[in-house]
Amino acid sequence: MTKLRAWISAARLRTLPLSISGILVAGAAALLVDSFSTSVFVLALLTTLGFQILSNFANDYGDGVKGTDNADRVGPMRALQSGLISRKEMKRGMIITSIITLFLASMLIFKAFGNKSFLLSFVFFNLGIAAIIAAIKYTVGKSAYGYRAMGDVFVFLFFGLVGVMGCYFLFTQSLGNFIILPAISIGLMSTAVLNLNNMRDREADARVNKNTLAVVLGENRVKTYHTLLVIFAFVSAIAYFGLKAKQPLDYIPLIAFIPLFLNVIKVYKTKSAMLLDPELKKVALSTFLFALLFFLTAYL
Repeated sequence: MTKLRAWISAARLRTLPLSISGILVAGAAALLVDSFSTSVFVLALLTTLGFQILSNFANDYGDGVKGTDNADRVGPMRALQSGLISRKEMKRGMIITSIITLFLASMLIFKAFGNKSFLLSFVFFNLGIAAIIAAIKYTVGKSAYGYRAMGDVFVFLFFGLVGVMGCYFLFTQSLGNFIILPAISIGLMSTAVLNLNNMRDREADARVNKNTLAVVLGENRVKTYHTLLVIFAFVSAIAYFGLKAKQPLDYIPLIAFIPLFLNVIKVYKTKSAMLLDPELKKVALSTFLFALLFFLTAYL
């Protein structure tokens, strides 16, 4: 594998559709109230991709340094683990990605608010800083929250509430129109992806003292938790469309929950952690499908 391919692998392209799901949902909600801006939308997509790639680099670095990525790991081999990218190179990649992402976030904030509100610009700039810190601190450092069963909380907040509601505010300068409901749905579905990842790695993580929520809950209770994440995401989505839908076609995005419910059944039946790896892609792509259908129905 070449150095370029190693960096592409470290960026973990399969995670990127999930990361932009919240932006698609926020854009769809903005379209419904005639407040959509193409430039804000594009900059929000680029900024979110930057945050996700930074998070992936940081996870690769943090787990590699701590020895969590070892021969017992079920998923694909990480870049640092393979030796194709050194610690120093990965640190440099994280710094460069952070700078680029913060620059994109600054452009996004200026495009949304211009010179009209210094306070709002200041708040959103600090949210950007917080998102960068959260992306890095998930696995990096002695106080990494991903090792203290707090990863689910941060994913729900940043992928769901902050991601969707924050982006919607950039479009509309408002938090009305029940935007919290689809934000909850995206947050819970994104958390389900993380939880499935942690379920896959539960036994290996326990051996290296990585206390994810899957490790804390154990094999049976974590499956119940996974089911509740999907159910409440569905309930929140139905509530939103029940309040906002004007025609039956507006409910089309709910089709994406069919593979999610099939995933729940699969999770309950699966005994081997290795068999959960393909399910990760299904849940992530189902979340993306929900967001994409939401955007397309709002656009059309």
